[in-house]
Amino acid sequence: MTEVPLPGGFGNTVVRVGDTVRRTPGERAGFVHELLRLLERRGWPGAPRFHGIDDEGREVLDFIAGHVAWAREQPAGLRSDACLAAVGGLLREFHDLTAGTALAGDREVVCHNDLSPKNTVYRESGAGLRPVAFIDWDLAAPGDRLHDVAHVCWQYAGLGEPGTGVAVAARRIRAVCDGYRLTDRSGLVAAILWWQDRCRRGIESAAMAGEPAMVRLRDSGAAARVRGAWEWVAAHRAALTRLLEGEELSDLA
Repeated sequence: MTEVPLPGGFGNTVVRVGDTVRRTPGERAGFVHELLRLLERRGWPGAPRFHGIDDEGREVLDFIAGHVAWAREQPAGLRSDACLAAVGGLLREFHDLTAGTALAGDREVVCHNDLSPKNTVYRESGAGLRPVAFIDWDLAAPGDRLHDVAHVCWQYAGLGEPGTGVAVAARRIRAVCDGYRLTDRSGLVAAILWWQDRCRRGIESAAMAGEPAMVRLRDSGAAARVRGAWEWVAAHRAALTRLLEGEELSDLA
């Protein structure tokens, strides 16, 4: 069947073949395949099904139809409170399905660890686009709920992007947390900063080591953008923390 290249990240080639997606397995493919099988057994529609390995050694996964936010310009509705809350709710469903399982080990849940609009499939709900599935599970691993929520708040709320003020960012963070039903938010801002610092250092160190995908990512300006996002969150850390402790949005500068 005809192979159609799909847009994707810097580190993997992904093609569509009929109703399936073919991609090179990641370093932790065994864990990821077991995770996808678990989610299939639980009947959760929020992840692609794993159908084995093809003759070229590629993973065979379901193609999930919908809108994936690859392009720089996206519908404004993806950052509406309702859509962000739905992202938080979908993440909560995933975490709850993995809590207490062998895959989570001695940690709270299994975390996706790479969630962003580019790894999310959206569909029209009648009230705008809403998330229906997460894709690109290569970095999934045992972890804590707060870390995945923090990554979502950073990537989906546009923290540090031009034109995103503190009040707007705070409202978006609240929407994600409310959708997830996260009650203890005391460590959230610190976790966002940890993710941003880790991501920037990871890109830079891997690029210096000569990894082609990371060289391309660094040269595209990704590390600089992440550093800028970290600096913005660090500068507004006190205000964002006050928000999570119950301060009204109208009181934020």
